[in-house]
Amino acid sequence: KDPRRNIAVSPIQGQFMEVLVRALAPKRIVEVGVFTGYSSLIMAMSTPPDTKLWCFDVSEEWTNVARRFWDKAGVSDKIELRLKPARDGLQELLDEGHAGTMDLIFLDADKWNYVHYWDLGLELLRTGGLIIADNTLFQGMVEPGFTDEMIKARYEARGPEIVAELTKATHGAREFNAKVAKDERVALSMIPVGDGMTFGVKL
Repeated sequence: KDPRRNIAVSPIQGQFMEVLVRALAPKRIVEVGVFTGYSSLIMAMSTPPDTKLWCFDVSEEWTNVARRFWDKAGVSDKIELRLKPARDGLQELLDEGHAGTMDLIFLDADKWNYVHYWDLGLELLRTGGLIIADNTLFQGMVEPGFTDEMIKARYEARGPEIVAELTKATHGAREFNAKVAKDERVALSMIPVGDGMTFGVKL
């Protein structure tokens, strides 16, 4: 099994997102972090025919899996996949003139860059649009008392690379949570669905 097998959106989150997206009916969506395409598939299948999704990821291997399911579901024409670092991709959208035009932005990638994705995402988002960040409870490890040694003890069986990545991600999630808690540009709510999802409506 792949050591990153559990990074996908959970079925409970998927069901929640389907209901949310159907209610919002967004026409312009940005996704940061595709993996095998589950969340983008849900959003594409739950939106009007003229909806467009811009999706960013750096893995050709995993997004090839996503492409197969997008094709099978008949939603590939809605999705523009850009294989590049998301910070570059989001800036690219701004440079292309998309500032203030997006209805929904979903962040589910490297947590240590969430603070940057959030800021760039808010530039792209229209007033009243929704930005969602996944994994903001991060398996409970965002709690200040959860030490690096505790992270190592929990995950050392999965290897030093995964331990290092999860430690870095934990610190990134903590930094992100501290930042958005004080962000006056959004109406904010964190809910404990899945691994924690933070919602911000741009004011």
